[in-house]
Amino acid sequence: MNHTLERWNITKSAELYGINEWGGGYFKIDNNGDVMVMPSPGCVKRAVSIREIVEGIEARGLGMPVLLRIENILDSQIAALNDCFLAAMQELDYKGTFQGAYPIKVNQQQQVIEEITHYGSKYHHGLEAGSKAELIAAMGMMTDKKAPLICNGYKDEEFVDLALYATKIGYKCIMVLEMPGELPLIIERSRKLNATPILGVRIKLATQAGGHWGESGGERSIFGLNTTQIIAAVDYLKQEGMLESLQLLHYHLGSQISNIREIRTAVNEACRVFAGLVQEGAQLKYLDLGGGLAVDYDGSQSNFLSSRNYTLNEYCTDIVEAVMTSLDETGVPHPTIITESGRALVAYYSMLLFNVLDVTQFQPDPLPEELPEKCPPQIKYMYDTLHTLSVRNIQECFNDTIYYRDEVRQLFNHGKITLRQRSLAEKIFWTTINEIARVSKELKHVTPEISDIERALSDIYYCNFSVFQSLPDAWAIDQLFPVMPIHRLNEEPIRNAIIADITCDCDGKIDHFIDRHDIKRFLPLHELNDSQEYYLGAFLVGAYQETLGDLHNLLGDTNVVTIRVLDNGEYEFVGELEGDSVSDILSYVEYDPKRLLVRFRKTAERAVRKGNITAQERREIMQAYEMGLRGYTYFER
Repeated sequence: MNHTLERWNITKSAELYGINEWGGGYFKIDNNGDVMVMPSPGCVKRAVSIREIVEGIEARGLGMPVLLRIENILDSQIAALNDCFLAAMQELDYKGTFQGAYPIKVNQQQQVIEEITHYGSKYHHGLEAGSKAELIAAMGMMTDKKAPLICNGYKDEEFVDLALYATKIGYKCIMVLEMPGELPLIIERSRKLNATPILGVRIKLATQAGGHWGESGGERSIFGLNTTQIIAAVDYLKQEGMLESLQLLHYHLGSQISNIREIRTAVNEACRVFAGLVQEGAQLKYLDLGGGLAVDYDGSQSNFLSSRNYTLNEYCTDIVEAVMTSLDETGVPHPTIITESGRALVAYYSMLLFNVLDVTQFQPDPLPEELPEKCPPQIKYMYDTLHTLSVRNIQECFNDTIYYRDEVRQLFNHGKITLRQRSLAEKIFWTTINEIARVSKELKHVTPEISDIERALSDIYYCNFSVFQSLPDAWAIDQLFPVMPIHRLNEEPIRNAIIADITCDCDGKIDHFIDRHDIKRFLPLHELNDSQEYYLGAFLVGAYQETLGDLHNLLGDTNVVTIRVLDNGEYEFVGELEGDSVSDILSYVEYDPKRLLVRFRKTAERAVRKGNITAQERREIMQAYEMGLRGYTYFER
């Protein structure tokens, strides 16, 4: 065995990819070098190899890419959130209770909602709906009438009627005022339908968090009422004799709040508003803190955008303590605390698995021992620079190489040198850059220009997926997701790479990767070999990615497989959804596949009449066209 491979081990792989930090206890690497998934954090007896799951998926006829859901992980996250709040309340002697409300928008897939309503019923864990479609889905899926059904977002008459009907048949359906004009409509419809509404109001807090979703909070946030509008709503309810319907105060600070101080500051401000409303005569029972519980995507445990500087226990304890501290001063009873945590519940639940199709390596071709006789001086200078490179003059050589490379390009553009001469110059340039990268490892301090060489020399691994469809936040807002091989982790990854998808778009790539101290511009990966498919996984993708994806290059939804890991360490396939076919995707963008088939058949027949193809060839061509319509939109071996 190669000496380098002997020195590498799975512990080094775990450190390199940070799996123990971002994995939440759900993932580990086994001695065979496979990534294992554990539905109960740290329970090695129930660990299952993801590589073996992939083999089972492909044996059943489903190809890559695949979105893999681990059903038990969703159960574990629901349990962890509810149990942590319960423990904090018991420890601090909190007099109220906790209830969760999962925001459907985070992942609206039927399997997700079904599992949340099923497993969450033991905690009376409810749902949050922000549209009519989401409300209809929630009413059809929820059976636990003690769980909250929170209605946010703009509400027209139909939305209001649906919510009132839900209340009449026994749901704890709470309509949250997002705009002042909604209140007269709700009161009018409640009297028309003879239904007593349960109302909440969303406050625009002055507190604002940082990060991608920071504008969800603050006085300039899109949704919610300011304090003047809330007082006007209270007065209107008093006037209509319906102030007792106002039972909930709600705010939303953002989707991924990395800093616990911002969470606590917002809770304190909201509690002051809560106490003020009680003093106005409102019979408030619920304090809805919205979302914000962050996911530590990079494992740094910091207040970086893709991390969080607190644990789940700290989050729950700080919230309970902040509510108690603020409300006990005013003598207001402890309310039921509601959080609309979505990202933290479902992120761990799903992973995107895909295979590598090809690779481009930036390794220069061998140079000639001597330059041709008629060689431009700029190329000779580059050649001499390469052969005089040392630790002492590394920066000077770098500057000279860039300078002469640019001069050669200008000469070529003006027709002064040949294509072959330019090719020679490029080979000398990349050979020199590779050598500078090697020599720079001997330096204690490296300039930013030279340190960036390693990224410039990164390989491109072409992978079977679409960033725009499956990881849209990585493209749109530079969201970081953990990406790593799911096998061969007992081998040293000796190539530095960026990842390209199959969309043929310059934005269809991942070139920012998690790191505990910064952002890495490349990902260490293994050399490809002819005897084995190479699989990568993008983890923690359960929140938002499945429903935000678009149809760039008409690449559709991937295959989806859901498994449940059993107590004995085995697992069962509990759900399989085939990804979009070409026909499906074309229909989404207003094509009629049947008409396309008819039109193409006529085109092929005209080719027969012209003698371009035979009738037998037409049959083969039509079969290929029809098979293409039925086929998967992604690369198939």
